[in-house]
Amino acid sequence: MSRRTPAEDTPRSELAVLATEHGLRQVGGRPSLRAYIRQLWVRRAFLWTMASSRSYGKNQNNYLGQVWAVLSPLTLAAVYYLVFGVLLERVRDGVDNYVGFLTVGVFIFSAMASTITSGSTAITSNMNLVRALHFPRAILPISVALAEAMSLVPTIAVMLVIVLATEQVVSWSWLLLPVAVVLFFLFSAGVAMIAARLVVGARDLRNLIPMAIRLLRYVSGVFFLISSLDAPRAVAAIMEYQPVALYLTLVRSSVLSEFSPRLDQWLMGAGWAIATAVIGFIVFWQAEDRYGRD
Repeated sequence: MSRRTPAEDTPRSELAVLATEHGLRQVGGRPSLRAYIRQLWVRRAFLWTMASSRSYGKNQNNYLGQVWAVLSPLTLAAVYYLVFGVLLERVRDGVDNYVGFLTVGVFIFSAMASTITSGSTAITSNMNLVRALHFPRAILPISVALAEAMSLVPTIAVMLVIVLATEQVVSWSWLLLPVAVVLFFLFSAGVAMIAARLVVGARDLRNLIPMAIRLLRYVSGVFFLISSLDAPRAVAAIMEYQPVALYLTLVRSSVLSEFSPRLDQWLMGAGWAIATAVIGFIVFWQAEDRYGRD
């Protein structure tokens, strides 16, 4: 007959109490929300290194390197201008500075779309890292959003040069541009964390995300003014205040003189950003103990 060890003779409840007293926890278990946030803060240097490495290495395999961070949305803006600004001139109704309007729309939407698309696979594309090291998994989608923010800096510089070339003048509203950028990246990071959790649970969902991004591109006013559409008032209001369209409006009102900043839009934009970031973080944290086990 095999002899039982003292641990086997100890009730499970007593073992749990003993482990708690000595600061032990289950391997791969989910920490409390407060402890999780504390772990993220402790590993902020790791987060920054991952984000900066991702931002720098994204285009390193291309001959033009980091130039593609600017050249890609710039080329897309030129194609859209040819199609919608020249061939389909009616799309320009209600917009005086269509070049500036389109440039802002394409540049900002591209950054937002890239953050959500890349963030959705932040866990599945780094599964070896997730299984090998212990760290808050939220670092992965957050680092994606931070990397895209870094890549956007030179893009915004080019965007402002183009806007100035369209005879815009620098005004006080330009000071609102960094605020708008922070808001839409908070929103994008929140969506990325929700998408990352969903993709881990159902891998096929990652094939639907590009389709959703494509749909958003055509209903968010990237290349047309939503208020100029001949649509029912309720439909137009939904299109105007849905978050993607709203952030494009906030950036445009910051740098284009024909669009004045409106307090209700800024409050709504702040609400979307904070709510989505908080909800996305909590939703992602709730599945912390399941990442890497599939």
